[in-house]
Amino acid sequence: MTTTLRPLTSLRPVRLRLAPRRNGPRPIDGVWWPRSDDLTAELPLLIRALPRNWPQMAHVTVNDTMWSAFPGRILIANHVVHLHRSTARHTPNTICLVAPGKGRWDLLVIPPRTATPEALRLMATADTTEGPSRPDLFPERTLAS
Repeated sequence: MTTTLRPLTSLRPVRLRLAPRRNGPRPIDGVWWPRSDDLTAELPLLIRALPRNWPQMAHVTVNDTMWSAFPGRILIANHVVHLHRSTARHTPNTICLVAPGKGRWDLLVIPPRTATPEALRLMATADTTEGPSRPDLFPERTLAS
C-alpha cells in the first residue's frame, strides 16, 4: 500500500540537528524531534529537511512502538520510500535512513511529547565531539504527562 500525501499548507520548522561531519563512522548521525507520532505526516518533513547533498532515501526503518500505524511505503516528492518496522529493544528511539549503495544515516528520535527542556538538551548533543546521546541512554522520564 502506498500513501500519497497532500500538499502541506502550514510548514513549521523541522526540529532536526545533524552531527558535524567527521572522518569515520559514528553510531548516531543526528537528532530529530518530530511534533507527532504520525510517521506519514512527519517523515516527508524530515526527508525534505535533509541536506541537499544527501542522496535520495529509499528505505526507512523505525521502531514500531514509537509511531502510530503506518503503511509499508509512502510517496514523498514523487519518490517511493519503503517503511520498515523494527521492534529491537536496544535501539527504540532511532530512525534509520538508507540510500542503497550510497549510505546509511541513523538519527536519535526524541519522542514528540518530551518536555521541552530535556528535548533541547538532547538536541544540543548533536554538536558535541562525542555526537548525539546514545539511544540506550535516553531517559524515559522525559516524557511529558
